Amino acid sequence: MRKAPCFSRNRCTTVEQIDKETLRSTCRLQDTLTDAWVEIRVKLPELEITGARCEFLRTFRTACGDLSEAVKQVVGVRVGPGMNKIIRGKLGAVTDCGQLTFLVEECCHGVILSFTRETLQQVPEDLELTSEHYKQMVRDNIRLYNRCAAFAPGSSMVEGIEPPE
Repeated sequence: MRKAPCFSRNRCTTVEQIDKETLRSTCRLQDTLTDAWVEIRVKLPELEITGARCEFLRTFRTACGDLSEAVKQVVGVRVGPGMNKIIRGKLGAVTDCGQLTFLVEECCHGVILSFTRETLQQVPEDLELTSEHYKQMVRDNIRLYNRCAAFAPGSSMVEGIEPPE
């Protein structure tokens, strides 16, 4: 008897403060077909990308071969409003590897969300937290949508909220 096809995926984004003026954001994607990572360095307080590296250890896409020079196109981009369009334009001009664009965007969203952590920590302890509290948090900061399992499509925490484009 044939085995049913199996697919698994893990994605992890981490943000670390290296020194007073620098954040490092890394996104790693591992699935049945892909093993890749991207790292960006971001200057504070401007949130300007000052460095970018990547490696695709395993991929089935020919466009996602050696992208070590292509990823450097995002150096100089500021993390914030409009960044996705700029990143797609810069990387789309040099490669057809959509996964590279996705990983760079995830690194940038990680930087933004790292500043949200302080907001989450300011929730009063005596406040009874309900799904409505978290829905409002996502409405106030739509970038939280689909950034973790709690805020993923289908979760009661984001029920009725339209996903961003």
